[in-house]
Amino acid sequence: MKRLEGTQKTLLQTVGVVTLMGGLAWASVPFYSWFCAVTGFGGATGVSETASDVILDETIKIRFDASVARDFPWSFKPVEREMELRIGETGLAFYEATNPTDRPIAGSASYNVAPYEAGGFFTKIDCFCFEMQVLQPGETVLMPVTFYVDPEITTDRDAKYVHRITLSYTFHETDLPEDFAALDAGTAKVSDLN
Repeated sequence: MKRLEGTQKTLLQTVGVVTLMGGLAWASVPFYSWFCAVTGFGGATGVSETASDVILDETIKIRFDASVARDFPWSFKPVEREMELRIGETGLAFYEATNPTDRPIAGSASYNVAPYEAGGFFTKIDCFCFEMQVLQPGETVLMPVTFYVDPEITTDRDAKYVHRITLSYTFHETDLPEDFAALDAGTAKVSDLN
């Protein structure tokens, strides 16, 4: 009887530890994203609804990088690899994505900025990374990102020595939206009848 109670206790403890670890793993992604957005740590960018009020004569080079997660079939690249603009000036860059498959695919972009010291000063006004993207079979789209480099970068103890910033995006496949998936399933059923 004591052995059975000990086994049950061990089983409950194991289930508790697994549940706790799963909960921590689930909460770690949003917590880390929040932490990076607040501190600029890990290359997270700032976000603004308006352009900078101050534009300096000093320039900075912005390099654009693109990649896709393993087994993600899209081709994805920056239209322009590098641009130079004045600090505080609004920049507009485009990335090109193509779905070469015969099925619609949804994707979501994660991003970072290097060097890390510049992350909190690279400010996005509008970006495709804020929304899920769905590309139809064979579709190619241009996706814009509007940004500026905050003039406060020139007075930051570490970031003032940064003269080149790299903005990197990686696309990952996501589930199609429910309404889109239902529409796609309905289309497949109609075609099966013909």
